[in-house]
Amino acid sequence: MKICYFYAIILLFLCNFVVTFSSKRKFFDILMTEKKKIRFIVNPISGTNSKDDVPQLIKDSINAEHNDFDIIFTEYAGHAAKLAKQSAEEGYDIVVAVGGDGTVNEVARALVGTETALGIVPCGSGNGLARHLMLPMEITGALRIIDEGVIHRLDYGIINDHPFFCTCGMGFDAFISKKFAEAGKRGKLTYIQNVLMEGLKYEPETYEVTLDDEKTEPHKAFLISIANASQYGNDAYIAPQASMSDGLLDVIIMEPFDIIEAPQVGLDLMNKTLPQSSKIKCFKAKDIVIRRKNPGVIHYDGDPIEESNELHIMMQHRGINVVVNDKADKSKRKPNMMQSLYSELFWDINDVAEEVGHPIRHAKAVGRYIEKKLS
Repeated sequence: MKICYFYAIILLFLCNFVVTFSSKRKFFDILMTEKKKIRFIVNPISGTNSKDDVPQLIKDSINAEHNDFDIIFTEYAGHAAKLAKQSAEEGYDIVVAVGGDGTVNEVARALVGTETALGIVPCGSGNGLARHLMLPMEITGALRIIDEGVIHRLDYGIINDHPFFCTCGMGFDAFISKKFAEAGKRGKLTYIQNVLMEGLKYEPETYEVTLDDEKTEPHKAFLISIANASQYGNDAYIAPQASMSDGLLDVIIMEPFDIIEAPQVGLDLMNKTLPQSSKIKCFKAKDIVIRRKNPGVIHYDGDPIEESNELHIMMQHRGINVVVNDKADKSKRKPNMMQSLYSELFWDINDVAEEVGHPIRHAKAVGRYIEKKLS
């Protein structure tokens, strides 16, 4: 009888405990969830704005009940990579790059193949990876994503042993990356100035391209870009259809174009309609080999470097953990109806213009164009 009373008392106590605390979800969250360790690596000279207020914004935005965090400012080139590697070895759950593309790339390259996740608070001029991931461009919004802590394992690429996360390439975009690095100042205006000044005098090269062991015909190209993500940065969409989780790299071959076509190629780049251009060939592959006549400059995520005439690019499927915006509307990476119609209209008119060069074909060309639009 006494044993029955004892068990009844124990049962009553447990029921009372559950009733008392079941409504207090914070208690159980703290009890059952281990705090995440987060390190913020801040580049004080990235972008144009001061980072003096960043530590306070972090303290105001990150929930200290769920996260232990610290903040370190970089002191020299390469410091972010060293700190990120050290953080992964010390078992940090998330390392956040607070800076521009250079800082993000340094941190990301140090975290590939580890369990530590990359977080991004974009503070640069291009912010290519952050824009592809559709992270907020303001600091407090980006910190909210870090605090939520949703992590996906995503793809990255390697070109001749150099990891990249957005794009790598050769030809004009590598040439411009070199000019951009030499310019001494950053931003969309500097990028556009370099493109306009250098584009019309750039000489295209011929490339042999092998995709997953299948050789294609030789391509005379203005540039070849290999994309893991959709854009270079600054919302310049070289591969709007690219995904960081499909296990494939997008290969974009841009053929030479003339001065009349140049503005539309630029608009297609900004309007997410580049694949509709008659000057673009698109492929997907996991393993890519590209041969050119001579060694020269390439870029990986905008960093220019001299490389050999043979380039080997490989997909690394789900090779890096990344803090993502799980509420992002991915459909916004696609062009809207007006952007698509405008691009189609221009290239149709351009086809007419090519035929208009011969007076005898003029009327027939215009007639075919009007007939096509009315049908």
